[in-house]
Amino acid sequence: MAAATMSHESAHDDALDSFLDKWRARWPEWNVAQVFVPHAQRETVLAWAALQQELTDAAWGGSDARPGEAKLAWWIEELQGWSRGGRRHPLGIALQKLGAPWERLAMAIPSLRDTRERPRDRDEALALLQPFARAVADVETALFDGTATEATVAAIQSTLLHSHLALGGEGAVPLSALAGAGEGEHARVWGAELLERWPASGAANRPRRLWSALARQRLRRGDAALPLPPVAALMTAWRGVRG
Repeated sequence: MAAATMSHESAHDDALDSFLDKWRARWPEWNVAQVFVPHAQRETVLAWAALQQELTDAAWGGSDARPGEAKLAWWIEELQGWSRGGRRHPLGIALQKLGAPWERLAMAIPSLRDTRERPRDRDEALALLQPFARAVADVETALFDGTATEATVAAIQSTLLHSHLALGGEGAVPLSALAGAGEGEHARVWGAELLERWPASGAANRPRRLWSALARQRLRRGDAALPLPPVAALMTAWRGVRG
């Protein structure tokens, strides 16, 4: 019986690691940036990042919206379960017990689902993301002892827009940027517009400042999906934690 229990726990740990590794693969910069996060928080930070990636991939990934919509509906039920002490997803091993407002995040998922359609412009893109970003800010307040200020919400909105661009490329570009750019330049023009109006993140919690700084530096280099070299990632993270 003990061996069976250990095997079951090992399988759960392996499943958790697979989701963490999926996020690390997209953000290899974290291997150096994480040195600016207290060691005791690193597992939580990584699992929270992986959960956000699962939600945004479901909202924005693929050419057919229906599989992602089904995943988001499942996540609504899962996060509501976390608020009642239950869990099914491996990420719950690291997160469910922490007592964040998971039900509030679940209630915001439909607004994230609605951001799949191409917005008219940056203002509409930000407005559509605001309910989800506020729920994310509330979770981060609980996880990292921060404060859900308007500056924090703005930093979350911008990193979400970067994530959408990195995942969807030109499919994430608003109509206004499509109209103002030549063929093949839409993603670059939209990235430059995001960069021009990137909000200060000094009031945000430390993990969010790091994620914001890394996303901003990727945009500065001209490719939202291209990871930074290790030295650039280290310097970017250092500047990020300084605010």
